[in-house]
Amino acid sequence: MGRNPVTWLGSPTFPRAARAALDDTQLRTNLRKATTTIRAKRAEAVAELDDWERLRRAGEAIKDDVLANLDTYLVRLEEAVTARGGVVHWARDAEKANRIVHDLARAKGADEVVKVKSMATAEIGLNEYLEARGVRPVETDLAELIVQLGKDRPSHILVPAIHRNRAEIREIFSRTMAEPPAGDEPRVLAEAARRHLRRRFLAAKVAVSGANFAVADTGSIAVVESEGNGRMCVTLPETLITVMGIEKLVPTWRDLEVFLQLLPRSSTAERMNPYTSIWTGVTPGDGPSEFHLVLLDNGRSATLADEVGRQALRCIRCSACLNVCPVYERTGGQAYGSVYPGPIGAILAPQLAGDMADEQAASLPYASSLCGACYEVCPVRINIPEVLTHLRAQAVKAKPRHDPEALAMSAAAWVFRDPRRYEAAQRAGSLSRFFAGGDGTLKRLPWPGSRWTATRDVPAVPKESFRMWWRRSRE
Repeated sequence: MGRNPVTWLGSPTFPRAARAALDDTQLRTNLRKATTTIRAKRAEAVAELDDWERLRRAGEAIKDDVLANLDTYLVRLEEAVTARGGVVHWARDAEKANRIVHDLARAKGADEVVKVKSMATAEIGLNEYLEARGVRPVETDLAELIVQLGKDRPSHILVPAIHRNRAEIREIFSRTMAEPPAGDEPRVLAEAARRHLRRRFLAAKVAVSGANFAVADTGSIAVVESEGNGRMCVTLPETLITVMGIEKLVPTWRDLEVFLQLLPRSSTAERMNPYTSIWTGVTPGDGPSEFHLVLLDNGRSATLADEVGRQALRCIRCSACLNVCPVYERTGGQAYGSVYPGPIGAILAPQLAGDMADEQAASLPYASSLCGACYEVCPVRINIPEVLTHLRAQAVKAKPRHDPEALAMSAAAWVFRDPRRYEAAQRAGSLSRFFAGGDGTLKRLPWPGSRWTATRDVPAVPKESFRMWWRRSRE
C-alpha cells in the first residue's frame, strides 16, 4: 500500500493542522464540552475505588509480562484458538491483513460486511481496501457510523465523532438515510441509526471485529462496548473475522478481570461496561459457524524492540489521556493526521509508522506540553512524557545535517564550549532590549526566530548577565 496507513496519507504536520483546527470555534466548543464532561465523570468513577492505584500497577505488570513473553503467549493463543475450531492467520503488515479479510469475505460470496468498532481495522485502512475491491464495509458503532456516513475522519479513540454536535449529526443522517430522523434529540438520532442498521445485521453473512483482549490460555476473544451493536455482529453472521494487534493478549481469565475494571472507568466512566462479548472458537448451533483470527504486527515488533518506546504497547485504548490533554482539547484528533490521536497517538503512531524521518510522523511527539496529566490518568501507567522526549530525540537524529535546527544547535554548542564566546554572545544578546516592548518582551523576531514568536513572546536579554553582575559585585 506504499505508506503505512497508521498515519493518513497527505496529512500536514501537526503544527499546520493544529493552526487550522484552532480557527474552528465550533470544533473547539464541541471538544471542550465533551472532554470536560467525560473527564469529570471519570474522576468520580475512579474515586469510588480505594485500590485504584493497585489496579493500575497490576495492569502495568500484566502488560509488561505479556510484552516480555509475547512469543510464548502468541503461540499459546494460536494453539487454543485452533483447538476450539478457529483459524489463525498471521499478518506482518497492513497489506497482508487487508488481503486476508478481503479473500475470506469473497470466499463467502459477501459484497458487504458489518463491522464492530475497531482501531486495528482503522489502522490498516481496511474500509478503504474493501471498498476499492467491491466489498462494502458497514460501521455499526453509532459514532463510527456518523463518521462513515459523513465521509469524515475519526477524531477520538472512544468517541470518533466527538467533534460533531447533534445538529451536525442530524444533517448527516438526513442526507444519507432512507428514513431520516425527525429531530436532533439523542433518542431520535439513535432510533434512526437503529432502523438503518437493523436490515444489515439480519442480512450479513460476514462480520469483522477488533478485539479489546484475548486470553492466551483459552483462546477467548473479548470485545467491550456500550451499545450492543457489536453483540449483533459477533453472533448473527455465519463468519466472524477478528483483526487483533498482537499486543492485546492477557495470559489468563484472572488477568482479564483486572482490565475489565480498569477499562470502563477510564473510558466511559462506568463501573462496568454494558456489553462484554466473549467468544471462544466455534460452537455448533451457537453463533458464527466460522471464526478467523488475524494477528496483526504492522510495526509492533519494531516498537517492542525499543526499551523506552515499547510501553506504548500497554495501551488498552481507553482514551483517558485524550480527555485530560490541553492540546487535544483545543485541536481535536484530526489534527494529528493519524488513526491514533492525542497523547497516546503522539507516541504510538510514529512508532508503528516506523519512519521518524517522515515530517508528519516526526511532528507528533511535539504535540504536547509535557504537563504529565496523561501519565497520571493512564490505567496502565504508560509514562507518555518519557516516551515523547525519547521520540523527539529520535526525530532530531533523523534530520539531515544541513537542517536549519541542526545548524543552529551546532552553532549554539560552539558558543557554549568557550566562556569567552559565551559572554560575547550574552553582550550581543543584551542589545535586544532596545527592540522590546513596554513589558520587556520581544513580540516578533526575524526568521527563523519568527517560528518561536509566532506563538510565544520572548523576554529580552537584560543589560547585565548574572556572570557580569557576580564579577562586578563579588570580585
